[in-house]
Amino acid sequence: GFGYFYGFIAGETSQWEPRLYENTNPIEPPRKAEDGYHLTEDLADQAVKFIKFNRGLHPDRPFFIYFAPGATHGPHHIFPQWADKYKGKFDMGWEEMRNITFQKQKAMGWIPPSAQLTPIDPTMHKWSEITESERAFQLRLMEVYAGFLEHTDTQHSKILDELERQGIENSTLIIYILADNGASAEGLQGTVEELLTHNLLPATTEQQIKALDEYGGLSALGSKHVDNMYHGS
Repeated sequence: GFGYFYGFIAGETSQWEPRLYENTNPIEPPRKAEDGYHLTEDLADQAVKFIKFNRGLHPDRPFFIYFAPGATHGPHHIFPQWADKYKGKFDMGWEEMRNITFQKQKAMGWIPPSAQLTPIDPTMHKWSEITESERAFQLRLMEVYAGFLEHTDTQHSKILDELERQGIENSTLIIYILADNGASAEGLQGTVEELLTHNLLPATTEQQIKALDEYGGLSALGSKHVDNMYHGS
């Protein structure tokens, strides 16, 4: 086991109102979402604090950290300014976006030059077939997820920066495990509440868009009011 634990113990949790534990004790987040709290930031800050503490106490003793944020597993919770950075980036729709991503992966050498793009799931709607309101909904889900991902990368950099400040970046073994949890299991429409699927409660995109109106419309995606998840890429 670990000498110290700070985080959540479920498969996922809210980024705004997480169920936190310190060692075996349930605790409240240090501040509320309204005051700028975000779980991934908190976990990164705690990791930096742990490094500083151990280096200050035993500068010559090795340490081990297992940093496992809930991001970018659902729910996709992020500050609106991070999602807003991606406005317009996905307006071409998911068919063209997957082609662009595929070609970039080839250019970067991540996949073989001979690789063939797999067919799109026939049960997934074509971008040209969905309504303007549905497109706006799907675009915001994509923007929120992209902002969530970049924000997560930024929190990782906090830890790497601290290693550099401590002068131990070249003597620290860093193992980065990129876990592919697969696409969302909540269907092919995206969702504002993943528990709908868990409880076998069907909801159309139109119904979900209407439900968002209670919280201010599409701007509610990514907020504490919904547990949104993007379904494809």
